[in-house]
Amino acid sequence: MNIAMSKPLMISAMLAAALGVTGCATHKSVDAHVASVDTKIDATQSQADAQKQKLAEHDAMLAGLDKTSREALERAEAAGKLAEGKFLYAMVLQDDGVKFKTAKYKLSPEDESRLTEFATKLKTDDKNVYLEVQGHTDSTGGPDYNMRLGEERAEAVRLFLNQQGVALNRMNTISYGQTAPVASNKSRDGRAQNRRVQIVVLA
Repeated sequence: MNIAMSKPLMISAMLAAALGVTGCATHKSVDAHVASVDTKIDATQSQADAQKQKLAEHDAMLAGLDKTSREALERAEAAGKLAEGKFLYAMVLQDDGVKFKTAKYKLSPEDESRLTEFATKLKTDDKNVYLEVQGHTDSTGGPDYNMRLGEERAEAVRLFLNQQGVALNRMNTISYGQTAPVASNKSRDGRAQNRRVQIVVLA
């Protein structure tokens, strides 16, 4: 009778022991999973912190650029044309009494000489760069005319650089026309400064 009565007790004890072992195994599994999740969270946080730092540095760089260089960088990034989105430098061809006279876009010998040196530098540096060639005008003439003239000036520079070995697919042109002056159009000297082409070099 006692043996018969102890059998259920033995079964219960065995079940309890089994459940205890299973519970212990489950607990260990949960701990391991939590540790794994914590590791992933730490890694994600580190990546987020690094990205935040990179964005802060990028914003600081943008703040230091002039308007047209900043816009060039933003356009290139939006178009996926840059690997790292870095502004390197800009070169400006400006009217000094000879270059880009009113309503003209033909390059002067001085411009061609500077652009030849510029193209040589690009090839010597051997960097994977992207150029935005920006055409600007003074306020003489109407807005539509000046927008076309700015494009003609930028295109003249792009084609000359291509003749010097700079690939066309590495260059883009844009005209600002009279909309981005660097000096007052009320003076002769100011208008001369506004008749320009700016080459923004990005990497």
